Amino acid sequence: MASPDAPRRDLDPSTLSPDALAAEVARRMWADDRASQALGMELLEVRSGYARIRMPIRRDMTNGHGICHGGYMFLLADSTFAFACNSHNQRAVAASAEIHFLASAHEGDVLTATGVEQHLAGRSGVYDMRVTDQHGRLIALFRGKSATIKGRFLESADTAGDKE
Repeated sequence: MASPDAPRRDLDPSTLSPDALAAEVARRMWADDRASQALGMELLEVRSGYARIRMPIRRDMTNGHGICHGGYMFLLADSTFAFACNSHNQRAVAASAEIHFLASAHEGDVLTATGVEQHLAGRSGVYDMRVTDQHGRLIALFRGKSATIKGRFLESADTAGDKE
């Protein structure tokens, strides 16, 4: 998914598998996600309830200790969370999130966040992100709780009147 194709506006979500729907939602979200793109993130994979994003650590992402600033690691995990929790075609935002920094990352490292849905019921979901470096070393753990908001990325005849 490194360079997603332009989103098709004529797709009917009711005709797509859950993973195909998640991929199309991701293409549409990525097209407008200037923050993730500006940081050099690469959207690697999105499936229903799952996302994986990679980000190289640049010099301007390091802090006064010469290590990756925790805010950038949080942003990587949060972006991954966003793609995982929106993968069902119901718009969702973060209601809360926390991160545990377990190891440092440095300029030149490449971090990958992998997000997995743990629970989804009603208007909320819980998602866990694992952030690892290019050697597979665990750098951080992030947990986010999502809350749905009005709207979908793709509308069908069945959902056109269902905005929430």
